[in-house]
Amino acid sequence: MQANSGVGLGLTVGFASLAINYIRRRALTSTVTLTPPVLPKRPKMVPFGKVPGENRGEQPMEPIVYLEDPYYYVRDDSRTNEEILDHLRAENAYTKAALSHLEKPQDDLYKELLGHVQETDQMVPYPHGDYLYYTRTEEGKAYRIHCRKPRHDANGAEEILLDVNQLAEGQAHCDLDSVEPSPDHKFLAYSVDFTAYETYDIYIKDLTTSAVTKIIQGCDGSIVWGADASTLFYVTQDGAHRSHKVWKHTLGTPQASDMALFTEVDEMFSVGAYKTTSGRFFAIASMSKVTSEIRVLDLRDPAATLTVVAPRVQGVKYTLQHWDKHFLITTNRDGDVNFKLMSVPVDAVIGTASAAAAAAWTLVFPYDSNVKVAFVIPFKTFFVLGGRQHGLTQRWICGRNDDGWHKTQLAMPEPMYSLGVATNAEYDAMAYRFTYSSLTTPVQTVEYNVATKQTAVLKETPVPHYDRTLYDCERIEATATDGTAIPISIIYRKDHKTPTGVPQALHLYGYGSYEASIEPNFRTTILPLLDRGVIYAIAHIRGGGENGRTWYESAKYLTKMNTFTDFIACAEHLVASKMTTPAQMTCEGRSAGGLLMGAVLNRRPDLFTAAIAGVPFVDVMNTISDATIPLTTGEWAEWGNPNELQFFAYMLQYSPYENVKAQAYPNMLVTGGLFDPRVPYWEPTKWVYTETMPRRERGRSWAVSRWRACVT
Repeated sequence: MQANSGVGLGLTVGFASLAINYIRRRALTSTVTLTPPVLPKRPKMVPFGKVPGENRGEQPMEPIVYLEDPYYYVRDDSRTNEEILDHLRAENAYTKAALSHLEKPQDDLYKELLGHVQETDQMVPYPHGDYLYYTRTEEGKAYRIHCRKPRHDANGAEEILLDVNQLAEGQAHCDLDSVEPSPDHKFLAYSVDFTAYETYDIYIKDLTTSAVTKIIQGCDGSIVWGADASTLFYVTQDGAHRSHKVWKHTLGTPQASDMALFTEVDEMFSVGAYKTTSGRFFAIASMSKVTSEIRVLDLRDPAATLTVVAPRVQGVKYTLQHWDKHFLITTNRDGDVNFKLMSVPVDAVIGTASAAAAAAWTLVFPYDSNVKVAFVIPFKTFFVLGGRQHGLTQRWICGRNDDGWHKTQLAMPEPMYSLGVATNAEYDAMAYRFTYSSLTTPVQTVEYNVATKQTAVLKETPVPHYDRTLYDCERIEATATDGTAIPISIIYRKDHKTPTGVPQALHLYGYGSYEASIEPNFRTTILPLLDRGVIYAIAHIRGGGENGRTWYESAKYLTKMNTFTDFIACAEHLVASKMTTPAQMTCEGRSAGGLLMGAVLNRRPDLFTAAIAGVPFVDVMNTISDATIPLTTGEWAEWGNPNELQFFAYMLQYSPYENVKAQAYPNMLVTGGLFDPRVPYWEPTKWVYTETMPRRERGRSWAVSRWRACVT
């Protein structure tokens, strides 16, 4: 499952740097003997299959199959069991003690990382109405400051809209999600979570009087203004933390009087709400992992009601934007796995039966199986198509004239790069903004002018003490067990690169799930590794989205094993090519990437000397079988449902918790988040306590006892 609880940046990077420094110089060895905490076993037989009164999916097994779980009791949904909390505190104390001899190097690394950050900085202002909006940061302050200036007055004074540093004062946690100025720019709506549960409250700030009012309590953080500043829309969650209900709020009225516009009752689906870039339509998207359904509301018509654009069909996904007299739709309809762009007249949707409207869709550009079509950003006179080709993000500038539809691909200056999203707040604009970076190029804000066909770099994020000429990057390929070529992006410091055939330290990162692409973008956090002669490598394994939807679908459900064997193939290739050796190679993955770590190390622990598993999703069988755990039912469309026979047998082969062996494992740092709503704390905790897990007080290399959990 996907997780969001962070791992301390200095700790994580410090671990990798220090581990590799030990490998190179063997200078950081603790002589302290420590006794790790002990957690008693209390076996429980966990049922898989059809359990009366429980949601176990559409085709649960009969009869029930049981697996014994010696640490099932570690799960405490309330997070109030003092026995468990005391144990977690003991684990943290043990980890701190085991790492105590590395406190100074960690502190030095933190300062080094901070030295690459220009703390006082400002983003490129974006035009919106009569203002230029931007955020800035100040040295010594942890959060951003949201500001604006008059658009047409070069000497106009700055107006601070929201200083998040002030918002966070006195709070143990502060997560700002949405920040949305009203259509008339007189109000600012923002959502913030002070609890760490990812449950947000919405506040309205009157930008004339500076008065702040909490208007919504308990939502998912999204905010969508209506046609004017009198109404806004928001989304609430059910008990499983699933976004499921969309509401309309009228400013000046109590939340209790809000109107529920739509409720998604299917637990496999969640909902999202947005306004088309034209500003005309409000849209509600119901989405599962494999199916979608969108409803639109014409904001220009006070009497309008929600209209289904196309009814949900299992396995068919689509997105929607409004452009001119058409809706532009990306979809995998008709089995076109990598998606295509289609169009339908607005009049064919509004006031028409949804089935008839779906029949009116027409193809905009021919389907290309080598191009993943991802999204559309419409402007008044053109639109931008975003997607992937050749394993990289791409952008096309598109439009329509008397000769029909046309598109032009934007050229990029480097062979390996990553494109991201910048704010394009004005539908009438003649320029499109996006972000650009590569492994060696810090993030740039770039603007493409459609009229002049010129591209300009508006700003490059300053990175102090960084000289890009010292570094180089390249893309190589490993061969998977089935012959598939698996890309690997690598970056290194040129003056520390060893001659060909002479191995050196290397840190390998992977994820490989949810069609998430690990982009070859700039990361200041890896500079301490590179500056110490370490190669940083990204394995673009299947299960991710780097090479399109087919890349993802070839490593999910009953082919998920490809994710793990791909990563092993990448590691083996790096060793075979003499770029590194197992004694010099470390690896890392977070959340579903932590599952990758567990599955890979159960199979090939000999390939690595150390590993980081951040908030790892390692208790696959127990978590995915239990629909009471937040967001679980939606995960059945990603992994399969272990309550069903075909998935039970397959998932049991790779679930890390059940497959730990009595063998030598590399040294590991395992972290967890006590209140992480996606990967609960008990997963990494149980994992480190399985019976055959190595229990020696000190590992083979520099750092902590093997398989310890640090839960925060």
